[in-house]
Amino acid sequence: MKRLYYIVACLLSWMIVLPAEAQEENTTTQTTQQQRKSPRASRGERAEKKEDNGLPELTLRAQELNERMTQQIGNARWMRVIYRQVDLMKEQNAPLYYPVRPMNGQMNLFTIIFQLLSEGKLQVYEYLDGYEVFDDAHLVNFKELLDRFHVYYEEVPGKRGEEPALVINESDVPSEQVRSYYVKEAWYFDQNNSLFDVKILAICPLLTIDSDFGLTTSPMFWLPYENIRPYVTNAYLMTSNLNNAAMFTIDDYFRQRMFNGEIIKTQNLMNQPLQAYCPTPDSLKAEQARIEKQLVSFEDSLWMKPDTAALANTKEAKEARKKAEKEAKKAAKAQAKEKESDSNVKAAKAPKAQKSTPVRSVRRRR
Repeated sequence: MKRLYYIVACLLSWMIVLPAEAQEENTTTQTTQQQRKSPRASRGERAEKKEDNGLPELTLRAQELNERMTQQIGNARWMRVIYRQVDLMKEQNAPLYYPVRPMNGQMNLFTIIFQLLSEGKLQVYEYLDGYEVFDDAHLVNFKELLDRFHVYYEEVPGKRGEEPALVINESDVPSEQVRSYYVKEAWYFDQNNSLFDVKILAICPLLTIDSDFGLTTSPMFWLPYENIRPYVTNAYLMTSNLNNAAMFTIDDYFRQRMFNGEIIKTQNLMNQPLQAYCPTPDSLKAEQARIEKQLVSFEDSLWMKPDTAALANTKEAKEARKKAEKEAKKAAKAQAKEKESDSNVKAAKAPKAQKSTPVRSVRRRR
């Protein structure tokens, strides 16, 4: 009897499970057919299936490497913060601008930043005139950023209560209009390590818009360089028209200071830019040259150099020694020449004596 009850229970459970599975299959087929017929199916697929953008995922090893490469300036006994404007239209800064559109796996700096922002991997902060605050209260919302700078996007509703996805075409990314950057850097001297170096603190892309009033430049946001560095350590770029091999990364380009930027501001008590007290272009260039000279002279003053008087004495002694050697060589050459002339005189043959006429001897005859 127990076996009979067991067989009956199995048959009943099997009869209950089969209709439920068939109903689920019908519902799934209906939903798929509706999605195929709906006009927004292609947009949903673009939002769900993210194409490979060429940017590597940030692994734990990359995060640890970024922490090790971070330059600590908290113990610096001397530091000066400099603001520069890097014009990408100059040939030396062109590697950060080209290619304007992704080509052969290469992207310019702003395209990388924009893609990371769209994926939520970067945090940027508001541009405030005169100072920078990198906290949660000044975080920039990506959608508000697009609306502010009139970047076209398509909003796709999320599924199951998720936030809507923003789909942006590659041609709508304003990488061509970003023609310059603000670069905030710190020149510092670490006494504990006897190190004089430069650290890139943050960068700010400038969007250039051609309007009815001419070209207008608008700062977009501040991006701490430590946040973008793990992603640009593998982004190689071409730095020369003669050598087309991509030998340097974007991080190398910044750390080795391969760019050329003009000083627009130094951190000061009154928080004034250079244009506030340099009204003319000549005075502005003179002030920029003076600040550059101050940085170089401070670095030169850090290291102990030999005494100039001792160097002068050693130089004079070397010169006197060289002169004495030259005079000795000249005297030796003169003596050698005199000896050669004396030997030539002695070796010269004396003139032969004239032969006398033969004299016949006369013998007496007996």
